[in-house]
Amino acid sequence: MSSVTTSSDDERLRRWRLVLGGEADGTGRALSGTDAAMDGALAALYGGRGGDRRSGGDRSAGLGGSAPSVARWLGDIRTYFPSSVVQVMQRDAIERLGLSTLLLEPEMLEAVEPDVHLVGTLLSLNKAMPETTKETARAVVRKVVDDLEKRLATRTRSTLTGALDRSARISRPRHRDIDWDRTVRANLAHYLPEYGTVVPERLIGYGRAARSVRKEVVLCVDQSGSMAASVVYASVFGAVLASMRAIATRLVVFDTAVVDLTDQLDDPVDVLFGTQLGGGTDINRALAYCQSRISRPADTVVVLVSDLYEGGIRDEMLKRVAAMKASGVQFVCLLALSDEGAPAYDREHAAALAALGAPAFACTPDLFPEVMAAALEKRPLPIPAA
Repeated sequence: MSSVTTSSDDERLRRWRLVLGGEADGTGRALSGTDAAMDGALAALYGGRGGDRRSGGDRSAGLGGSAPSVARWLGDIRTYFPSSVVQVMQRDAIERLGLSTLLLEPEMLEAVEPDVHLVGTLLSLNKAMPETTKETARAVVRKVVDDLEKRLATRTRSTLTGALDRSARISRPRHRDIDWDRTVRANLAHYLPEYGTVVPERLIGYGRAARSVRKEVVLCVDQSGSMAASVVYASVFGAVLASMRAIATRLVVFDTAVVDLTDQLDDPVDVLFGTQLGGGTDINRALAYCQSRISRPADTVVVLVSDLYEGGIRDEMLKRVAAMKASGVQFVCLLALSDEGAPAYDREHAAALAALGAPAFACTPDLFPEVMAAALEKRPLPIPAA
């Protein structure tokens, strides 16, 4: 029993030593081998952890500005830590140590672990990226996009196909297409108490989605710097929706200018490299463009993806949303489309939209298909609890 306790205590001291850094930080535990290498990788990025930068030791060594040393460090952390931790450390290195410019070098891009946040950083550097780096950058972005499509496409298509089928009610359905819940409700007047049953004089069923376009979806996406992850996910979902014959999909991105990327929806990587992260925001102008492209309001869903920090005309924006809703458009406002949790957003504008019957909320990629299905069927949106 004592040997088990000793082993457990030793492991606890080891972990505290890695967390605290420094020479031993009161744990009395020295590191060697792999543990020492892990500690060195952490030290290069975080220095003295817990806000404790000691003058001794190598805690303040940092990564420096050398591409080879950073590339070695990126290789080390991929050796010692799981992918999820590597992605966090990469993000911290870019933010804390100003390594963005090093990502313009092909050898650096080949060393990193691709993820959504790295794609956002690359897109923000797109205009400054030399031609020698662009091919490597596209390969990195392609890997992330392909992984996201594998994760999200099948469920999105099946969920929305079901919503489209259910939205096409018919009165002479085949047996397998009967909507029994609606049929029973419609025939309650024909209840026979002596038999304990309802005689369905009128059948209501699900129609099969026609091969022609049944619904139109407009994705209007804020490409200001804070929306990087949302831009990535929206591009992937836009490509998935565009692949569905029954949905006509339009993708519009905006800052103070408006760019229609619908013609590039067959390849979300082209869409992403057509964006320009950063700059101001003019939601009103973007919605004006989207509104001008709506031909069938009652069959249209407009999805605004924005943190609502408006640089345009606020009252005009709200009037435009109200007009679209009055015409029959289903209007959805997503404060973020990402896994990052509750974003910073303009609460006053969000409250104003809610007063118009267009609640604004953050949405994860896994929830997005359900949100779109509800919008297509014109039923209440599955808004996550705050």
